[in-house]
Amino acid sequence: MIASSAFAQPGTVRSAVGVTRDGAPIAAILTAEDFQYETKKIRVLVTGEPGAVTRAAEWFFTDRAAAGLRKRFALSAVPFAVSGTFPPPGEAYSSTANPEAMYLWRWIGMHAPDYVVVAGNPGKDEECRRLACQLGKTAPSNTGTIPAVEVAPADGFLAAALKNAPQQPSPARLEIQKRLKRTPLEVARQLSAVYGKELPQAVYIPAMALINRMRLGEITKDPSQLAMVEKIVSPYFNGEKNSLEKASSSHLSGHLVFGELYARTRKPRYLELARAAAGMGFEDGRMKESMPLHNEMSDSVYMGTPILVQVGKLTGEAKYFDMAMRHMRFMLKLNVRKDGLHRHSPLDETAWGRGNGFPALGLALSLSDLPGDHPGRAEMLAAFRAHMEAMLPHQDPTGMWHQVVDRPESYRELTVTAMTAFAMERGLRRGWLDRAKFQKAVDRAWYALKTRVAADGSLVDVCTNTGKQKSLRDYYDRPAILGVDARGGAMAWLIANELAAR
Repeated sequence: MIASSAFAQPGTVRSAVGVTRDGAPIAAILTAEDFQYETKKIRVLVTGEPGAVTRAAEWFFTDRAAAGLRKRFALSAVPFAVSGTFPPPGEAYSSTANPEAMYLWRWIGMHAPDYVVVAGNPGKDEECRRLACQLGKTAPSNTGTIPAVEVAPADGFLAAALKNAPQQPSPARLEIQKRLKRTPLEVARQLSAVYGKELPQAVYIPAMALINRMRLGEITKDPSQLAMVEKIVSPYFNGEKNSLEKASSSHLSGHLVFGELYARTRKPRYLELARAAAGMGFEDGRMKESMPLHNEMSDSVYMGTPILVQVGKLTGEAKYFDMAMRHMRFMLKLNVRKDGLHRHSPLDETAWGRGNGFPALGLALSLSDLPGDHPGRAEMLAAFRAHMEAMLPHQDPTGMWHQVVDRPESYRELTVTAMTAFAMERGLRRGWLDRAKFQKAVDRAWYALKTRVAADGSLVDVCTNTGKQKSLRDYYDRPAILGVDARGGAMAWLIANELAAR
């Protein structure tokens, strides 16, 4: 990390672009305009040779000669020289040779400056594979292209480069601005055109999208959405497919779709399917120690608890509520750290992003169905509130939560942000959380999520399927999906629906 007075200037924020292979944060200097894409200023990013970039940033923020420029330009700086070809090859962000290039590439795409100045050795680039050349040709993070120039890091290089800066927003920023203008209902409709069209297995990812489709139908008073879901699940309803074949923990939460269908149609077969999943928590009529198939992972707060509470609500049988409390206690004792975050499993202390999104979502859904007079409700509500309090300080200035919650140098991850924002919004709507404390967090999260959800349903940085990992490095290295992704789409749709229903 470079020590610099530029990091301490009023109005500047120390942030991180990513993490190097040896675990060091890639530092960034940002300002308020970097968190509001609507600013009238031209947003400029300077990156490259660390010493030169740091001196240029200090000059821009402190020198009287730059006062006029400060009125016209918003400057951000990443004092880090990244080598290699662009766009970087391979998955994000697990390269063992040069993960820094991918971190910078995707970060620039979401940062969406209007002009990038690279302090380096311009030289010849006949194949156009250097950063500055590719930014003008290829859209990083699938947002849009960005005018860029590479200049020698001589004294005064930034002032000289700014003379040729564009006077209008970049295509990347224009795309972000377009995304931000959408309402929650518009985003939900766009996601419905891509996701929630199949249930190849009765597992949580496609099931969540189908639940979202039913909810969208209620919001828009469109009965065809429910009819579509019933058609999709008909092989399970008719017994043509076994909904619990080769059951995993994900099947338990996947069966929430059947409970939702029963609540809307009152067709007994749907309750039978939901009850079959919840019944896996019992043996010979007695409660098991926990719901099966949890593999010790914090995911199971969502996978196992809500289906029990849902079936308890639908049947009126208290044993399901009692088993839900038993399972919740088992999982929280296993994984809640002293700071209130959830480690993903006892195998490692890392607070994986979605490994915290799952408990947030699981308890929010469970509290939505658990009777107000149940003896365990106060305990569950306290656990939910404690987790939301623990998550709140780790939301970054853009509005996102990260792949590793308490490591801001890890990548900004879509699903943990969507799940946490949903839990907080549900908590505000139901009166479980203090609006003065949490409303801003939800608003900022939605602002950030809209920038990462394109009109065609493609997404930016969704962590891929992740089992128990053995180290912090392993969680850093989990691939981040760019494009259409069923898991990310379902979670983005979930929060869009919740906000559309305000």
